[in-house]
Amino acid sequence: MKSRTKRVFITGASSGLGAALAQRYAQQGAVLGLLARRGELLEQLVQSLPNPERHRIYAADVTDHAALAAAAQDFLRTHGGVDIVIANAGISAGTLTEHVEDLAVFERILATNVTATVATFAPFIAAMKQQAQAGSRDCRLVGIASVAGIRGLPGAEAYSASKAAVISYCESLRVELKSSGIRVVTIAPGYIDTPMTKANPYPMPFLMPPAAFAEKAAAAIEAGASYRVIPWQMGIVAKLLRLLPNALYDFAFARAPHKPRHAKP
Repeated sequence: MKSRTKRVFITGASSGLGAALAQRYAQQGAVLGLLARRGELLEQLVQSLPNPERHRIYAADVTDHAALAAAAQDFLRTHGGVDIVIANAGISAGTLTEHVEDLAVFERILATNVTATVATFAPFIAAMKQQAQAGSRDCRLVGIASVAGIRGLPGAEAYSASKAAVISYCESLRVELKSSGIRVVTIAPGYIDTPMTKANPYPMPFLMPPAAFAEKAAAAIEAGASYRVIPWQMGIVAKLLRLLPNALYDFAFARAPHKPRHAKP
């Protein structure tokens, strides 16, 4: 991408992967739009970044599509456009289809992880098309998926389904926007040491610090990679799992540990 100051909008920015990405881009001199539900954590994050006065924060839930669109329009007006939009907001909880009370958890996970990804990208596409057509900027839409979306994990029906949907959605969008000059990047994290993974009561191979993830993810975004698993070791594991016949996969994972169920994700 060109050397001009990057304008980066990130959802789910108050902690975990979003905060790590914000720190990475701020260190590179980018101006940021940071959106998350917890405004107090956003404020703390911004004050820890270089040049905090350059960044804008938006305390909103990504499932509030009107608030999300308003934040996008404010960022576009303030900075005259956008270069990178990262739909990072996501939630996870153990879910079991047999429990009727888990249906509301399913709906919340899908609304946050899938529908909100669409709602995050939508307000920016017209401006990105104009920038790309003018040849003034390289633009990226970035969907944060997960290796959990590559094969369904027991006890994680909602989360696996949501991340599989993000992978397929971003692939469809990538093809749709190919001639527009906008690159769609799918990042599939493995196990990253964040508050979300701390709830997992099982071993997590190749566990990666958030800062290391952000460095790898930023490099993939800069390169305009269509799809990247981070860390790379999990990419190999994911490919092998995808190649396993269903019978072998079912045998290997039928008794795998489950993420704890929660009434609310």
